[in-house]
Amino acid sequence: MMARLHCRASMEPCLLALDTSTETMALALSTPAGVRLLDEAGGAAASARIVPAALQLLADAGITLQQLDAIAFGAGPGAFTGLRTACAVAQGLAFGAGKPVLPLDSLMLVADDALAQEPGAADPSRLHWVAVDARMDEVYAAAYRHSDAGWSVVRPPALYTLPALIAGWTEAPPRRVAGNALTVFADRLAPVLAQAETRVPQLRSRSAALARLAAQAWQRGEAIDAAAALPLYLRDKVALTTSERLAQKAAAGAAR
Repeated sequence: MMARLHCRASMEPCLLALDTSTETMALALSTPAGVRLLDEAGGAAASARIVPAALQLLADAGITLQQLDAIAFGAGPGAFTGLRTACAVAQGLAFGAGKPVLPLDSLMLVADDALAQEPGAADPSRLHWVAVDARMDEVYAAAYRHSDAGWSVVRPPALYTLPALIAGWTEAPPRRVAGNALTVFADRLAPVLAQAETRVPQLRSRSAALARLAAQAWQRGEAIDAAAALPLYLRDKVALTTSERLAQKAAAGAAR
């Protein structure tokens, strides 16, 4: 029979973290014995897979929900259904175990992963931009700085039309940018990214960044009651009508 790991005997917290804000389902379990990570296809499958996957991580580590200190989740911004899934699951597990939750900035996950790919960029004076495709010709973007104390928010996550983001970056060209908008809108962003020193379009491990940010949030005392957990929605409208799509296509054609 597998021996149970007693988290309370260590100063290191036991944290379960979940994120389904993108097409990737990421989970991380941090214990005094180490970190267990899972990155797999999410999307529509995430709602059915996330609870079994989380319970399997716990079982593999030999701990129970009651032994956790907190449950972290990617609060957003991101996919509407994915945000609701992660928040609801984190709340449900936390309520059942009597534990608090840790809401995490989903764009900060991208910044943290990018920094892990280029450790030399860890300079408190450097601004790290994240730009993620939000569909409908829009982008979720935010800017951060990193220091020994962890990440700090310089420009909080916001929803930008692509022209608005380009206009802002034209006035103040970014030096470091991460996120899939670099690929999705490569041609249109190229002029404002001419001076960029670092571009990181792809994540290496979302789950590893999830584990790091969960630990940072715990150390900062950012745990809240599960009843207060809410997704960060930056867009009330999640789809265009047929007429709006046709109008948008016509406008794009006229602009060429």
